Formats: sequence, C-alpha cells, structure tokens
Amino acid sequence: MAPIPRLRPYDGPPILSYGFRPFFLLASLYAGLAVLAWLPMFSGDLMLPTAFAARDWHVHEMLYGYVGAVVAGFLLTAVPNWTGRLPLQGLPLLVLVATWAAGRIAVGSSAGIGWLPAALTDLSFLLLLTAAVAREIVAGRNWRNLKVLAVLGVLLCGNALFHAEAHVRGLAEYGTRIGIAATLVLVMLIGGRIVPSFTRNWLSRENPGRLPAPVGSFDVVSMAFAIAALAAWVAAPDRAVTGAALVASGLLQAARLARWAGDRTWRDRLVLILHVAYGFVPLGFILVGLAALGLVPPGAGIHAWSGGAIGVMTLAVMSRASLGHTGRPLVASPAIQAVYAVVTASVLARICASIHPAWFGVLLPVAGALWAAAFLGFAAAYWGVLTGPKAK
Repeated sequence: MAPIPRLRPYDGPPILSYGFRPFFLLASLYAGLAVLAWLPMFSGDLMLPTAFAARDWHVHEMLYGYVGAVVAGFLLTAVPNWTGRLPLQGLPLLVLVATWAAGRIAVGSSAGIGWLPAALTDLSFLLLLTAAVAREIVAGRNWRNLKVLAVLGVLLCGNALFHAEAHVRGLAEYGTRIGIAATLVLVMLIGGRIVPSFTRNWLSRENPGRLPAPVGSFDVVSMAFAIAALAAWVAAPDRAVTGAALVASGLLQAARLARWAGDRTWRDRLVLILHVAYGFVPLGFILVGLAALGLVPPGAGIHAWSGGAIGVMTLAVMSRASLGHTGRPLVASPAIQAVYAVVTASVLARICASIHPAWFGVLLPVAGALWAAAFLGFAAAYWGVLTGPKAK
C-alpha cells in the first residue's frame, strides 16, 4: 500500500489516526487470546455463555471476528489511497471499533442475551464497514475496486447465514465455508497485487535480475478457476468433481506464485513471508481437494487455508503496513522474524495434527500455543508502532 496522500487536521490519540492502528492491534490480541480460550473449551475445561457450539465459537471468532478486524484495518487504510479521499479518523473510527468489540461480547454471551440480538450486534460491524467502503469507492469513482466491495458483501451474508444456521441446525457448515471462501478470494485478489508488487520493488533495488511476471491473462484465468472451485466447494464439498476442480485450482495457484520470483527474496523477510503465506493458498486447495476425494482428512486443508493463507498472510500484511504507514523503515526486526517462524510452525503443526490422528492430542495444543505466542508476540512488538506517534 502506498502512503496515504493527505489527512484532515487531527490532534487526538495516535491510535485513532488511521484505521489500521486500532484494528491491527485488537485483531492480534484477540487472535492470541481467543485461541488460548479455545484450547480449554475443546478439552471441556472451560465453558463460555455462548449459544454457539464450542467449535462454532472458535471458527466464527477467528473467521468473522479476527479476520473482520484485519480486513477493516486494511481497507480503511487502503481505500483512501485508491480513491484519494480522506481516511476515517477520530470518533467515527472509534464507533466502528466499538461496534466490532460489541460483536465479540455479544457472541461470547449469546446464550444469555439470545442468539438474534447477538447476531444483529455482530452483523452491524460488517454492515457499517461495507457501507463505509462503498461510500468511499462510489464517491471516489474507483470502480475497479468494486470487486472488493462484492467480496465484503459475501462475507456479510456468510456471517448472517452462520448465525442462522448455528441456531437452526446446531452447527454452521455453509456459513463457515462461505466465510473461508470469501476471505480466500480477498487474499488472492489483494495478494495478487501486493506480493508481486513489493517483490518487484525490492528486487529492482536490492537484487537485480529476474522479476515477477506482470499481471496478465494467466492471473485472470487462475482467479476465475479458483472462484469457481470455491463456489463448488461451498455448495457440494464432498463431490469428486469438486475435489478435482480444487486440486486443479491449487496447481494453477502454485504456478501463479512461482511466477512472482519469491525464491530471490530470502534476504528480505518482509517480502519473503508474503510468498510463504501465499504458498498456503495452493496447498489448501490441493489438500481440500484430496479430502473431497476421500484421500486425506478435511481438517488439513481447512487449516492450511485458515491458519496459513489467511492467518500468516494477515500477519505479514499487518507487520509491513504498520511500518510503512507510521514512517518506519521496512525492515523485519528479529522479534517479528521470530513471530513469522512461530506462526508458520503453528500452521504446519495444525495441518499435521489433522493428517496424523495419532499425533492430534500432542500437536493440537502445540499448534495453539505457538499461534497464541505469534499473535501476542506481534502485539507486544508492535504496541509502540500502533499506539505511538508517527516516526519523524
């Protein structure tokens, strides 16, 4: 993301000066703490007063709670760059943050307040965010980014379906798949912009030679195929034709990633982690496709997508964007490099826990502990960056 071109006069707390500041900080804290709560919930040692089944609470809060906050932080910072309009700051930003927090409280206490009030409170955040992004895109006549707005709308509908499905059926299956699919499309859309762009910028400056392939028809075809495969997975996840489409999409996404010259970025960890994160996109497609064909357990691919493609990519984007938009050098500190290593190890442990059921009891708590350490470590390392003034 390029620097925001202009700002309205603002003399309030620095944390409310840009959308990424409060949302990235809260997202990282919540991602770590929610998993620490999930582990004893899974073992039956902790009960929350939520109307959701324990699994659904975990899925929902990672998918619509954590991801919702990261998406808000990214879009509230990126959209002003795309449109040339002023960013959300101060009280309006605080209202949006408070709405997100209210949704987390409502979901966690929905057994007491009722599923419908909890759902309406939770949905109000994505509704406000979608309205805010739509207003800016339309006012700025930035029509090329309407596709981002469309994905936000799908995410909102998926969240609504999640609440209704969990209430009626006990478990939210379609709402989960829609949320994962919509977020993956965002990762592929935005990752398809920033990964080759940041790679090209660094290589041109620091390591001249082979550069990422320019965006072209291959990217369009691979994206279209991936979206079609995800739609088939949402509708019929266990069909053989769905499995074949997912595996084919995984191979296309792997080829897309290979075109971005990631093997030449080892010296810049801020760029390298983007390639590592995107690598979980094709891995997830292939594993979920093999699961549809009955060859591997479904949890392996789901966690390659949710923990890897989504979790690692959002962490990579948060760490880079926070430095760039606060005027700090784009350098991965030893602390954030450790965070990258720990979160990657967490995802690999969780995938292996699904593939090897005999290891599940050992690897699940290891994966959870590593995940919490990574996200809480990010919050600790970036606390001053996100809450303090912009660097001079």
